[in-house]
Amino acid sequence: MLQGTSSHVGKSILTTALCRIFYRMGRQVVPFKAQNMALNSYVTRKGMEMGRAQVAQAEAAGLEPDVDMNPVLLKPTGNSCSQVIINGMPLGNMSARDYHTGYSLRAFSAVTEALERLKHQYDTIVIEGAGSPAEVNLRDHDIVNMRVAKYLRAPVLLVADIDRGGSLAALVGTLELLEPEERNLVKGLIINKFRGDISLFTPAVDFLEQKTGKPVLGVIPFIEHLGIDEEDSVSLDDKPRAPRTGDVQIAVIQMPKISNFTDFDSLSDEPDVSLYYVRTAAELGHPDVILLPGSKNTTEDLRWLYASGLAGAV
Repeated sequence: MLQGTSSHVGKSILTTALCRIFYRMGRQVVPFKAQNMALNSYVTRKGMEMGRAQVAQAEAAGLEPDVDMNPVLLKPTGNSCSQVIINGMPLGNMSARDYHTGYSLRAFSAVTEALERLKHQYDTIVIEGAGSPAEVNLRDHDIVNMRVAKYLRAPVLLVADIDRGGSLAALVGTLELLEPEERNLVKGLIINKFRGDISLFTPAVDFLEQKTGKPVLGVIPFIEHLGIDEEDSVSLDDKPRAPRTGDVQIAVIQMPKISNFTDFDSLSDEPDVSLYYVRTAAELGHPDVILLPGSKNTTEDLRWLYASGLAGAV
């Protein structure tokens, strides 16, 4: 099982990579993420919704996407409200408080039922966690990180993103905040998105292993343009904010509740297209095309368009 020190550390990509590796080894491998929170969803052949990351992971494992790979999907509709989708079908909208304090542990039954089905069909399950297992305020209602690991007695690899800085502190701090039983399930550490001379990082590896008692199993280089759909809105922070000159310029309005922004990835791959995301009228410039993406909360995003000045600018 892959867990992270935070969101956007690369858990989804590493899970995808492991699925492909095991698939090439001839293993019957399947990806799994108990609960996903994303506005970029995928509709299966049966008309059911699941997270896009598990779709890419299924492809890596040579499988047709199935909602058993992601039995619980949360699609935010407001700052503290989400649409709850269980086994691919919408259950309704819930506030964060109602979900975490009243429903999440009931949703865990869908998680365990999916896991039992997968255990009977496959010999290897590569599991992805969500966010960080060290969110102590959410621990009692967690159904995606350590509760899954403890249910399966699954070995956990803890992943940190060194590109954003603070990875050593994040790894040490995360382990410190885990319960002893949870800490014992962590079998190794992974440093992801490394740039530069690896030999200069050797003292940090030695420090981590001595400080935590856990082996550093890999230092993975930063890889540009992987070509795999992002599902986490955190990835929008890395999108271009200004166009390149001399190209066809396409501006995407980045609304607070933007959904399915991966629909535009094919445009950004065109060599003569400069696709960029804007959040203010000042960032808009003079594009050739303006794209208004989908929204999970149309009314709220419409208010934002007027308040930001973008409604008048476009």
